[in-house]
Amino acid sequence: MSAGFDRRLPLEHEYIRTFVQYKDLLFGANRITVVLRAKSANVWTKPCLTRLLEVTDALTYLPGVDRATVRSLWTPNVFFTEITEDGFKAEPVTGGDIVPQGLTADVIERIRARTVEGRHIGTLVANDFGGAMITADLNEKDQKTGKVLDYIEFNRFLEEKIRKPYEDDQVEIQIIGFAKEIGEIAEGAKHALRFFCLALLLTALLLYGYCKSVRATVLVLACSMISLVWQFGTLKLLGIDLDPLAILVPFLIFAIGVSHGVQQINFIMRARSDGLDADRAARKSFSALLVPGALSIMTAFSGFATLYLVPVPLIRELALVAAIGVFYKMFTNLLMLPLIASTMTFPGALSGLGAWGRAPARLLVRAVKFPVPVIAAGVLIALVALWQGQGRQIGSLQNGSPELNEASRFNRDTASIAQKFDIGQDWLSVVFEMQAGCMNPQGMLYIEDFGWQMAQVEGVLSTDSLADQLKLYNAGMNEGNPGMTTITRDERGLGSQVHGMNDRIAGLSSADCKVQVVNLYLADHKAVTIRRVVEAVKAFARQNRQEGVNIRLAGGNAGILAAVNEVLEKSELPMLAYVYLCVVLLVFLAYRNWKAVIACSMPLIFASSAGYWFMNEFHMGLSLATLPVMVLSCGIGVDYAFYIYNRIRFHRLRGMGIESSVEDAMRETGNATMFTALTLSIGVATWSFSELRFQADMGKLLSFMFMINMIAAMTLLPALVIVLEKIVPDRGRL
Repeated sequence: MSAGFDRRLPLEHEYIRTFVQYKDLLFGANRITVVLRAKSANVWTKPCLTRLLEVTDALTYLPGVDRATVRSLWTPNVFFTEITEDGFKAEPVTGGDIVPQGLTADVIERIRARTVEGRHIGTLVANDFGGAMITADLNEKDQKTGKVLDYIEFNRFLEEKIRKPYEDDQVEIQIIGFAKEIGEIAEGAKHALRFFCLALLLTALLLYGYCKSVRATVLVLACSMISLVWQFGTLKLLGIDLDPLAILVPFLIFAIGVSHGVQQINFIMRARSDGLDADRAARKSFSALLVPGALSIMTAFSGFATLYLVPVPLIRELALVAAIGVFYKMFTNLLMLPLIASTMTFPGALSGLGAWGRAPARLLVRAVKFPVPVIAAGVLIALVALWQGQGRQIGSLQNGSPELNEASRFNRDTASIAQKFDIGQDWLSVVFEMQAGCMNPQGMLYIEDFGWQMAQVEGVLSTDSLADQLKLYNAGMNEGNPGMTTITRDERGLGSQVHGMNDRIAGLSSADCKVQVVNLYLADHKAVTIRRVVEAVKAFARQNRQEGVNIRLAGGNAGILAAVNEVLEKSELPMLAYVYLCVVLLVFLAYRNWKAVIACSMPLIFASSAGYWFMNEFHMGLSLATLPVMVLSCGIGVDYAFYIYNRIRFHRLRGMGIESSVEDAMRETGNATMFTALTLSIGVATWSFSELRFQADMGKLLSFMFMINMIAAMTLLPALVIVLEKIVPDRGRL
């Protein structure tokens, strides 16, 4: 596994173009934050301040850290400014003459006073004085070697060189940031192997209980696993690593294989019960299931291919990974499985299939005798699902990392930092391009007004800009008079102030003052918070235009998330439309019948609507993790419809009545379809106990999607076939 910050950036989005253009000027989006939290006292003690210096030094020299951006009370880029008889005096908070050995009570009090005067309370020191913060930006690539930062290894360094050596019963070390988050996800993904093994074991036990044959069980599982081996080998040859957020894809590919394998074994066993030998039974299965199997795989393949339309490298890599795995299913499950089965016998399998399928078959046959009520119920449920799913959110719905459990160390650290500091891990950087630069008082007043209005927006904790710093500087020039905390209206006076503040404009302005950055620190990165702030910025830009000033979004991690959320929102409906279009085209090309298109497509639309309702009820936002799952589940769900419809068509072509054809198809494929959905649902349901929230949520979502796709295919599809045939008879053919 490997992870990268740039892989999550929708590079074509206007926010990301702004971020890339001014990356060196913005408060970087890829930041690591370390907080030293005193457990029993405050940070104004010799042991705590000494520990803060040690942690600062340790973080500074970690690989991947941009050393010039490291900030803490001990770094020389953190100043306080005081007014003396000789004028302004700006010095580092700790100065160059303070060492840990010299931290007497007087020295510590002087540091505390300088921190307060420098307005670093709430930023570098907690509001209750209980903690001190260290921040640093990370370089995605090493400037000398060009090597990409390994986030999983970097997370290990954070634990081994920061948290473990310096955390004890007196001090707690809290760490947040993208690098830490993705490292925690990767660690949890390693433990996810336990759930995959458990799901595999449950699948094997249930499969054996279904067919009562060890050989058949091993054959289905082996063919499904072989394609995974080929898939991982291909990825290795292509140089593609698996992102932690894509850890669920291999099991989904395995599930698709099991779905096709069960149908093959079910057909072969029934052919053997009719007296055919192994070779003829396998040939008959291959011939009968090639069309629905190929249709299913091609639909799943096209569904994964549509993911490539999302302009996010991570999603495109995931699409490629999934498409490769599904492509190999064409060989392992449609060709290899019947080929191997033609050389084998399966003792005990016939009795097992018959016993398992009796009760479900009877129930299904009775259900299809009432097609109109079934369709009416399906339409009603679909309408309710569409209505209830309207409120679903794009992006994160929780504080902290939505991929980790609320009780995880990362999310607990995030909540603590957001509570004790005025800045947390979430901020939005807004760029002001100014033709006249910062020497123009009107331009700086414009930025001041923007910051004031944004501070009133719900979810904005604080703001920071060069205009804010100039107001403080101007007050200092006038003996600290609070009434002079404003932007001077004189161009020459403003110019002298800017030149006198060279130590304070780093990260807030370009050297020529023609690019200004306003940082908006947010309470969280929930989708609703980011959307509200972004809309407020756009509203200000529309309603308060000023000649020579151009406002551009956005930097900061909230700016990145805003871009991702907007891309997902724009991509969602077109992508699902492409999936449905592929289903329509493939079904029509295979059967040349418009009624077949309706019968196979409607259950899929029903299941997708129900899936969004489920996401809304369980507070799952549409994100980089959930969107692929919705598309992948469509690829599995459409299998059921194709296999059932194909058997109905088979009997109709032989002259059977429509109701008899449906009943026989239900007896032949219904139990296999029910078993497949039940088996896969039970397997992924175990993910609900995962340490990773996104895996637990996906376990619930997939379990639901497997079952709802099965129910729709086994009720709506037969009912639609019967009703459409009665309305527009096809003269005995489908």
